[in-house]
Amino acid sequence: RNVVIDKSFGAPRITKDGVTVAKEIELEDKFENMGAQMVREVASKTNDIAGDGTTTATVLAQSIVQEGHKAVAAGMNPMDLKRGIDLAVSDVVATLIKNAKKIKTSEEVAQVGTIAGNGDASVGSMIAEA
Repeated sequence: RNVVIDKSFGAPRITKDGVTVAKEIELEDKFENMGAQMVREVASKTNDIAGDGTTTATVLAQSIVQEGHKAVAAGMNPMDLKRGIDLAVSDVVATLIKNAKKIKTSEEVAQVGTIAGNGDASVGSMIAEA
């Protein structure tokens, strides 16, 4: 989904990049802004490590926080919640590593490039040729 970012100077910017959107969010409430800063860090680290997936990481982080709030409100110990999240993250990472597929052909590179290019096959082809 495209997002329009209004700048105090220059033309508005249109982007689909999650890390770009996350960097622009500033909230007036001090505590809400601390949460937003944590989400910005999630997006930034995801971008640095994987180069993509920032929107997915941001949505996952928001969901974990939202469900965590519900669990704590229902009486769960916050430290038990954190330990559970850490265990779940370890399991997910192990599963991703186990199911990862090495890309071997330029056709596979083009397929991934097409997906990363929002379905634009010409972008996928250019990436495969590079």
